[in-house]
Amino acid sequence: MQSALHIKSKVLPGNKLEIDVPDGAVGDSVDVFVILPQKTEPKQVSVMDILKELPGKRLFQTPEEADKYLQEERDSWER
Repeated sequence: MQSALHIKSKVLPGNKLEIDVPDGAVGDSVDVFVILPQKTEPKQVSVMDILKELPGKRLFQTPEEADKYLQEERDSWER
């Protein structure tokens, strides 16, 4: 029967690995499998999605609504 070992190691400088094989002999041929951890890509989230999730409501839904409000405020100053 073929034996197998599960050995955890860290990547060393120069992207090298050092593995100690407890039952190995100098000159033995071995197969090595390296399983890299999955790296998750950061999820891209739009600013609008973030604003939609905030508590409360946005005062203006469009830039035009904001411009209209500001103009009405400015007009009220002149009275």
